[in-house]
Amino acid sequence: MLEAMRNFTVALLGVALGWSLAGAEAVDPSAANAGTAGKEPPPIKVMTFNIRYGSANDGTNSWPHRREIVLQTIREFGPDLLGMQEVLAFQADYLRKGLEGYGFHGVGREDGKEAGEFSPVMWRKDRFDLAGAGDFWLSETPGVPGSKSWDSSLPRLVSWVVLRDKAAGNRVVMYFNTHFDHRGAQARLESAKLLRSRIGMSSPNWVVVVTGDFNTTEDDPPYAVLVKGETRIRGRELIDVFRAVHPQRGEDEATFNGWRPVTRGRRIDWILCSTNLAPVEARINRTRPGGRLPSDHYPVEAVLRYR
Repeated sequence: MLEAMRNFTVALLGVALGWSLAGAEAVDPSAANAGTAGKEPPPIKVMTFNIRYGSANDGTNSWPHRREIVLQTIREFGPDLLGMQEVLAFQADYLRKGLEGYGFHGVGREDGKEAGEFSPVMWRKDRFDLAGAGDFWLSETPGVPGSKSWDSSLPRLVSWVVLRDKAAGNRVVMYFNTHFDHRGAQARLESAKLLRSRIGMSSPNWVVVVTGDFNTTEDDPPYAVLVKGETRIRGRELIDVFRAVHPQRGEDEATFNGWRPVTRGRRIDWILCSTNLAPVEARINRTRPGGRLPSDHYPVEAVLRYR
C-alpha cells in the first residue's frame, strides 16, 4: 500500500512540476491557474455511463442490438468528460472508433492490459490536453493489477487522468472514474477511503471530477466518506452534483433499470466534483431511442462551471 501510494504521489508531482509522464505532454505550472483573457470559460459537460458488459447473454438487449444507441446517447449529450463502466476490450475498440475526437485511457482490471472490465475515461481532445494518466486497484495492494481485498467479489480499479483545459487558460482537471464492488460492503467502504485519499493528494489548485457506478446510495457509509467529509484531506471537499442541483430527494431517482423503464429505485451512479466547480445542471437520462434502452443503467449527465 505504501509503495503504491509513493508511486501515485511521484506521478502527481511529475505532472505538477512539468515532467514528462508516460510520454504525455507536461503541464506548465505557471499556466495551470491562468484564466482566459476577459471571458468566462465554457462549462464542462460530464457523463457517467455503465454500458453493460458486451458479453452478457441479454437476448434482444445484447450488445450487437444496442451498441449504436449507446453511441447515439453519448453523442447527443456531447460530454467533455466521459466515464464508463463494464466496458470490455472489444466494446472499448468500438467506442473509440465511434467517438472520433476523444482521447481514451483505460485498462482491463484483471491484468492491467486488456483482460476483464475497463472503467475508462474519455475526453474531448479539442478542449483538453493530456498531462498524465494511471490506474490503481481498489485493494490493499493498489499497484498490483488484478488484486482484490476485503470482501470484494472481483478485482476493481480506478482509472484517472490529469488534463489541461485549453478553454480555461490551461486550468488543471484531475478526473477519476471507477466501479465499486456489487457484493462486498466492506470493500465498498475501503474503496471509498482509498479513492478519497488519492483525491486528497491532488493539488488544491486543481479541479477534481469523479464519476462511477458506486453500487451504493447516499444513505451508506461510502457516500459519507466521499461526500460528507468524514475523511476530508487537505480541504478537498466533494459535491454530489445531482443532489446539489436537486436538493429535494425524490422517489424517481433510479439509475439502475434492469432493462425496464423504471424510475423508482436506487441512485448508485454518481458524478462528484470539487468545490472549485459549481454544479449547474444534472439529470438522469432516461431517453429510449426507438423505444430501446441503451443499457441496464441510465447515464447520468451534468454541467459544471468554474468558480
